[in-house]
Amino acid sequence: MNIAALLYEGDQGSVVDTLLADVALHLRAAGWKLAGAVQSPGAVRNSRCEMTLEDLATGTCIEAADPLGPSASGCRLDTGALEDSVGLASSSLDPDTRLVVINRFGKRETDGHGFRSMIENAVVLDVPILVGVKRMHLDAWRSFVGGEPFFLPPVRDEILRWCETVASSASSSA
Repeated sequence: MNIAALLYEGDQGSVVDTLLADVALHLRAAGWKLAGAVQSPGAVRNSRCEMTLEDLATGTCIEAADPLGPSASGCRLDTGALEDSVGLASSSLDPDTRLVVINRFGKRETDGHGFRSMIENAVVLDVPILVGVKRMHLDAWRSFVGGEPFFLPPVRDEILRWCETVASSASSSA
């Protein structure tokens, strides 16, 4: 099972989102068949509540946050839009996929929803997975992957090296 996570603190989410998007878009431009979703780096953000998920196979963007209004201090995940993104991303997952990248294993995944089923399907297909995990979800992540998870440092070159290594070993064993 080739699953690597980037573990981050609450205030580092946007840094990890940017890093995962950069890695994924670099690999896609290099011709890799990817599945999953990352926060779109090209989306215009008018507030901190906006979360646009970009499907890595099609480039389709889905707005996944509902702003609570001008006086609110937070925002709310649009679970319907998230599930639309999951459905779109999952439809492109097949044995020829070289890598699944998911911007985060978060609350929806800890509750058994969101991208959780896609991660499970990727494991069954022996497709490597790269995901962001916020420290507050670490116990749920450990339980989900069974045992001690593998973490990569938030360093682009090391992440790309891991991707190359696991994608090569997965394709040579197929």
